[in-house]
Amino acid sequence: MLLTRRGMIGLAAGGLWLPSGGEARAPLHVRPHTPAILRHARKRPVIMLDPGHGGKDPGAIGVSGTYEKHVSVAVAQELRRLLMRSGQYQVVLSREDDRFIPLEGRVERAHRHKAQLFMSIHADALHQANVRGASVYTLSHKASDHQTALLAATENSADRYAGSSLQGVSPDVEQILGSLVSEETRRGSAHMAASVIGSFQNHVRLLRHPVRHAHFVVLKSADIPSVLVEMGFMSNHLDEQALRMVRHRQQVAQAMKQAIDRYFMNGAGYTQLDASRLL
Repeated sequence: MLLTRRGMIGLAAGGLWLPSGGEARAPLHVRPHTPAILRHARKRPVIMLDPGHGGKDPGAIGVSGTYEKHVSVAVAQELRRLLMRSGQYQVVLSREDDRFIPLEGRVERAHRHKAQLFMSIHADALHQANVRGASVYTLSHKASDHQTALLAATENSADRYAGSSLQGVSPDVEQILGSLVSEETRRGSAHMAASVIGSFQNHVRLLRHPVRHAHFVVLKSADIPSVLVEMGFMSNHLDEQALRMVRHRQQVAQAMKQAIDRYFMNGAGYTQLDASRLL
C-alpha cells in the first residue's frame, strides 16, 4: 500500500503507527471504541410541553369567543420550534392537534418519555374581568390564595369530559399521591417558576403576585419538576386580544424558551448545556 507523506502524518496524528510491514495498527494505549459513557455524556434533556384542554374540552372561552385550547396549542408549537432549533433539547407535546387528553394521561406521557421538565400551558378565565397578566403555578396541597384555589378547581374539573371511569379518586388517595412528590422535585419546580417570571419581566405583563401554588392534578408527578403557566386571562379583553396576535404569542414562547435555557444552564435541571448554541 502506497502512502503519501501527508497520509503518514495523518495516521500518526490519529494515533496510528506503521510497522515495517506497512500495516496500520492501533497502539496498545489507544482504545478503538469510545466508551458508551462518553458517547452519551451530552444527552439532550426531554421537555414535555402540555397545551391545556383540547377536543371536547375548550377550556376558557374569551370575551370575543376565543378558545383557550387553540391559544395554548399554538404557543406550545411555537415554543417547540424554538427549542428544537437550538439543538439542545428533545421536545414532546402532550397533544399536537385538537384532541382531548385526561389529566392523568398527560402526566403518564411525561413519564413514558422520561421528561426532565413538564410545562403545562394555559390561558384561563376568572369572574373578575379586570384581572389580567401572566402567572406561574407549582404544586401544593394548600392554595396560596382564593383566586388560585378557584383556578385549580377549574383545571382539575377538566376530566369531567372523560366520563365517570376516570373520576372518583378519594381525597385520601390524592393526598398520598401528592406526598410522593419529592423535595428535590419541589425545588426544581420552584426554580423553573422563578425562571419563567424572570424571563417574562419587561416582556409579558404579570399579575401582581405572579408565583402561586395549589393542588393542580396535572402537576403531581413525583419526580419531574412541573409548572403550569397562565399566559393571561381570556376573561380580560386586553389579554384575550393580545393572545390572538401571532406576534404576542411568539414573544411569550420566546420568553418561555429563555426560562428553560436558564433553568438548565443554572444547574437546576442537572444537565449541562452548550451556551454557545443558545444564542
